[in-house]
Amino acid sequence: MDRILSADSTPIACHRRGEGPPLVLVGGALGTAAADAPLAALLAPRFTVVTYDRRGRGASGAAGDGGGVAGVRREIEDLAAVVTAAGPGASVFGMSSGGALALEAVAAGLPVELLAVYEPPYTPGASGLLLKARASDRLHRLLAAGDRAGAVELFLTAKGVDPATVDRMRRAPMWPGLEALAPTLVYDDAVLGDGAVPAERFAAVTARTLVVCGGFSSARSRAATRILAQALPRARHRTLTGQTHEVAPQVLAPVLTEFFARDVYVRQAS
Repeated sequence: MDRILSADSTPIACHRRGEGPPLVLVGGALGTAAADAPLAALLAPRFTVVTYDRRGRGASGAAGDGGGVAGVRREIEDLAAVVTAAGPGASVFGMSSGGALALEAVAAGLPVELLAVYEPPYTPGASGLLLKARASDRLHRLLAAGDRAGAVELFLTAKGVDPATVDRMRRAPMWPGLEALAPTLVYDDAVLGDGAVPAERFAAVTARTLVVCGGFSSARSRAATRILAQALPRARHRTLTGQTHEVAPQVLAPVLTEFFARDVYVRQAS
């Protein structure tokens, strides 16, 4: 494990594996670099894969900015530091809200030519924006009251996990680890803004982009990825048959390998 310093001197823990063109993986909510390890291992034969603990998670530090616009800016700086450390020509893959973070970073000027995202959880449409506003308000109230368990439960149920499953999870050994990560949910909440796809801002994303969704994901999730792909100047969309938001690494890895390896070859040959 390596540690690099972000722009505000926050230490960010990184893990590097494999050989080949550099590829940075950006995890989603309530995850650390360990959660990305199975996918990273499958990609390592073709790429130098860099995973990292987003701020406030795992072995990375945390600044007390409390999320919001400042939190998004800090996370963009973190990703920029990781991409720089990964090496020239690094590509980026972002999972869920990590995909939204990657898109915001590239829109803000991060020099990435190849980008892939899996189901950034935007909630476009009037009902989706209302749902996001209510969830954001409740999340901040729960965390302000110190109710980390409630914040995790809110996140899981918003993802579609049924209450009975959440109840079982609360009694499982994994639960304390999820509660420990609960304060970082404000970062994921902030990077999604009001829930709409920020089409005007993403018009600045010039990277070749692959937007992926699961064929068994919710109708809202699948629709959001299509809206996102239409908003990006150089994007294509792909649906993985039989997959949900919890995509299987062994299904996703070949798709990412094909996209990044082929486009890296084309880019180097041009």
